[in-house]
Amino acid sequence: MTDFQRQYRKYYDHFERALKNFCAGMNHLPPVLTESMRYSLLSGGKRMRPVLFFGALTHFGADFVPETGLAIALECIHTYSLIHDDLPAMDNDDFRRGNPSNHKVFGEANAILAGDALLSEAMGLMLRESGRSEKHLKAAQYLADAAGADGMIAGQSADLLYSGKTGGAEELDFIYAHKTGKLIAAPVVMAALLGGGDAAGAERFGQALGALFQITDDILDEKGESVKMGKTLGKDAAEDKLTCVKVYGMERAELLADQTAANCLALLNALGGDGFLASIVELVRNRDN
Repeated sequence: MTDFQRQYRKYYDHFERALKNFCAGMNHLPPVLTESMRYSLLSGGKRMRPVLFFGALTHFGADFVPETGLAIALECIHTYSLIHDDLPAMDNDDFRRGNPSNHKVFGEANAILAGDALLSEAMGLMLRESGRSEKHLKAAQYLADAAGADGMIAGQSADLLYSGKTGGAEELDFIYAHKTGKLIAAPVVMAALLGGGDAAGAERFGQALGALFQITDDILDEKGESVKMGKTLGKDAAEDKLTCVKVYGMERAELLADQTAANCLALLNALGGDGFLASIVELVRNRDN
């Protein structure tokens, strides 16, 4: 096991223990609400956003353990977005993380409510954490904005708007920057705010990493394996989604991924460089799931 793998496992294991304790404390009525929320929260995954948050906190000289509440809020927001994204009215996917999507297990109405509840849980966590200090308030505010109408939701709306329609690089960049970029930049910026680092530089790095993540996602939807990805592939082309493969073609999309990864590393170097975060960039560029 490499140093990067050991560090990733350290952050991952800490977060998984905290998340399981958080879920164990859920006792919402009727029971199906709690069951549906737990189902998606505990369905596995790379936990990249919480791990990225912990790694960035360490980079900026802050202890990651006390910030676990914000990490759980971040994952609650991400998970709610996946539940809603899988719904028939959105991306209409029957699988997520290798398991049946929430709506396939609990029905569409319960899936909507589970997503709504997870967003509300996240906001409650963020309110509690924001009372700790001014910097915690700023971090919570940034996450709320990243998840909202000028952030992830705007990107999801644009993604739906341009499906089956003409769109080019400008529209694609908007989708990348908002639908994916906002919630990947958020943990890096939050860490900078909490650790007294360069928040503007952190945002530039986080947005580039978000673009890299979405570019590779677009590529893998064309040439990946459904078993490894844990979701249905080939849907982007079938639904005529606006992707980098549609705009640029596969060869240029691969080149764009390499260029974006190099840009991520350059922006990271401007923040002082970090071996763990550099390995995250490499992981995202070379991922197969």
